[in-house]
This record gives sequence, C-alpha cells and structure tokens, in this order.
Amino acid sequence: MTMSHPQSYEILIVPEFTDDRAPGTGNGATGASVRGAAAKGSRGWSPGAAVRSAVVTATGETGETGYPRYAGDGMVADIDPRTLAVEGLLVDGSELAYGLAARVTERDANG
Repeated sequence: MTMSHPQSYEILIVPEFTDDRAPGTGNGATGASVRGAAAKGSRGWSPGAAVRSAVVTATGETGETGYPRYAGDGMVADIDPRTLAVEGLLVDGSELAYGLAARVTERDANG
C-alpha cells in the first residue's frame, strides 16, 4: 500500500518565547496555536534550541484529529502532512507542557 504522506518526521520540542502572543489577539500578534502547531519558522527559533527531539514514523493509523498518526522515541503525534502542523501530541504519555511547542521537520527516505 502506498501512502500519500511522508513515512517519518523529526519532532523538536522547543521553548516558546514569552513575547509571542496568541493568534487573534490583534496588534500584530505572532503566537502559535494552542497545540504548538505551525509555529515552524517563527522568528527566534533555531534547531539548536530544542530541549527534546524524536524521530516518529507512520503507524498506518489515523489519529483522533483525523490526521495520520506517527510514533517513536516516546512521542505519539497526529501531523498534518500538508502544513506540517502537529495537531495532537503526547510526550511520554502526557500532553505537552505549557510553554513548550512542537516543530516538525521532514526526514528523507534514508534518514
């Protein structure tokens, strides 16, 4: 069976920056979503800033969010392959702690 989404990603857990504000608060808000999704490429973030990372591979299942589910290295994530947004995430069986966000990078077929 051929899947239309990538088979693996690397998830980086990074601290959010205290000057980011939630979306929709006006006055040029730049914050990420509550799920920590889609803040990929936010100003001030660099790969070296990760406090934890994991390579997750496709499980072949669809998560509760309706997106493909990936698991590995203590993380289970539902990832939108179109936007690279993490729509659901458990780290060691728990939700992501407040003040942290998930960033996603694609892995090549050999990596």
